[in-house]
Amino acid sequence: MTRQIHDVIVAGAGIAGMESAINLANQGFKVLVIDKNPSIGGRMISLSKVFPTLDCSSCITTPKMAEAAHHDNITLMTYTEIGEIRKNGGLFEVTVVKKSRFVNEKTCTGCRMCEDVCPVVVPHEFDQGLGARKAIYVPFTTAVPQYAVLDIKSCIYCGKCLQACPTEPKSVDYSIQDEQQVLEARSIILATGFNPTEISRKKEYHDGVNFKNVVSALQMERLLAPSGPYGGVCRLSDGKEPENIAFVHCAGSRDESIGVPYCSRVCCMFSIKQAMLLSGSLPLANITLYYMDIRAFGKNYEQFFQNAKAMGISFIKAKVAKIDELPGGDLSLSIEALEDTGARSKVVHDLVVLASGMLPGWDAHNARGIGVDGDGFVVSRFPKEDPAVTHVEGLFVAGTAAGPKDIVDSIMEAGSAAMKATRYLSGIKVPS
Repeated sequence: MTRQIHDVIVAGAGIAGMESAINLANQGFKVLVIDKNPSIGGRMISLSKVFPTLDCSSCITTPKMAEAAHHDNITLMTYTEIGEIRKNGGLFEVTVVKKSRFVNEKTCTGCRMCEDVCPVVVPHEFDQGLGARKAIYVPFTTAVPQYAVLDIKSCIYCGKCLQACPTEPKSVDYSIQDEQQVLEARSIILATGFNPTEISRKKEYHDGVNFKNVVSALQMERLLAPSGPYGGVCRLSDGKEPENIAFVHCAGSRDESIGVPYCSRVCCMFSIKQAMLLSGSLPLANITLYYMDIRAFGKNYEQFFQNAKAMGISFIKAKVAKIDELPGGDLSLSIEALEDTGARSKVVHDLVVLASGMLPGWDAHNARGIGVDGDGFVVSRFPKEDPAVTHVEGLFVAGTAAGPKDIVDSIMEAGSAAMKATRYLSGIKVPS
């Protein structure tokens, strides 16, 4: 077998990873893009709209996905977990595990006939557990690539998907196994994204039970999205339209009790965005945001905040200490005012949205020598002047792999990482 050495391996195919890969590929470099999910697109493809412009998130992301998939200089490797990254001489060696879809990617046409006949229905990860999918499924309508994936843990081995598969030979293949590989590249860009903090971390907000009408920020994104599971926003307990909605800021950040002492930067803004979208779709609903501080740090963000207040959305400077569920599904919030008297009170809402924080999307300790901070994010060598540069020559970082940030900053850092990789591959020394 011929040894294949890629110019660049981009770890992660969210908006930052795709931006870096496309920039490099347009310059003629051969780029391998690796992502742990069955489809590229990252978190952004599941969002409703982006702040502060309220542009359609999918309208921005889908063209990038298509360009990355059809570019002659880009190879996609999806449903693949990255293990260890080490530098050996002038090359990087990346250990990956190509997870089995139990579907032959060379013959699958994405016709979804297997999905149509599958009798097993389970919660859908793309819809944050709110929607449903089959045991064999295409990840979502605009997924790239359009290959089915079989969830073998949910499969009952009825064989209906195999019988329905129209290709010859059959694309469904229960014998395909995970495959470990060692890949080589001259440079690496880490764009491994983030994971949201889980509601379960804060016991005061669930009392050991998952309150049906307490949802995470990403669940609200799916409820608001045109492609969402319910065709609109509703209470999960009874399907009714909510009339009194609360947003709890800093529910997954700035809280040492859950091990996330830092600010996740974007929580204020995406909560305001969701509140504005809710105000548009449910004009009679009362919407209240409980916040510690409003951090509107970007271009036009302060005006976005002021627009929300002008729409009649309430902002109360208070900390939600506890959430209790009442009979019928309503929620009682124990709040402590952070201004004036600091008095405590209880208020009732029928739907609560928790502003989830950002955690590292990949264990960066697996990349030897790059430097990882106490929160698990990749350390930039020059965080203010040159955030894409790490402590390992030839290895660069972009987006939320280096810490919480918004989409605009992620795209800018992706361009910077691509430029630094270009200079490195061209033999141009980066000033230290």
